[in-house]
Amino acid sequence: MRRLPSEDAGLWRRAMRDVAPLPGRDRPETDRRHPAGNAAGTAAVQPERSAAAAPAQPPKAELPPLDRLAGVDRATAERLKRGRRPVEASLDLHGMTQAEAHRALAGFVTGSRAAGRRCVLVITGHGRSSGGILKSAVPRWLHEPELRHHVLAIAPARPQHGGSGALYLLLPKSPGSLA
Repeated sequence: MRRLPSEDAGLWRRAMRDVAPLPGRDRPETDRRHPAGNAAGTAAVQPERSAAAAPAQPPKAELPPLDRLAGVDRATAERLKRGRRPVEASLDLHGMTQAEAHRALAGFVTGSRAAGRRCVLVITGHGRSSGGILKSAVPRWLHEPELRHHVLAIAPARPQHGGSGALYLLLPKSPGSLA
């Protein structure tokens, strides 16, 4: 294994000082030549904390970001991005206030999932000079806990469905469906 120059080693130790090793793995050996730190003033790697001091709860598993299409297989993600999945329902938010649009979106997503729909279209519009209040708010609302578990992925719509002023939503299969 290659040795880092002392300034790089100090930067590495400073960057990794709060990192704990994976369970069942030992902390790697540190450079013993500079136990108190290097010329840049960084401290040496602290010894591993005792099990009593470490939190016993595992970190909460976060859902993947919707816009990364991480919750679906590659073929499904490509079909969604290319507009090749049949749109089973659509919601047009034009002319609504933020409060009205938020309520309508929540009802539409939960109702569509309950009805067994998989691919739906949400039309936000492009907005005027500000770039579109609803266009920026809808993805944020879809990441909120009450809607996030109802949506697998989102993708910008193709031009024939509204382009950048609309979004495809891929919903998970409804719990009672066999499809």
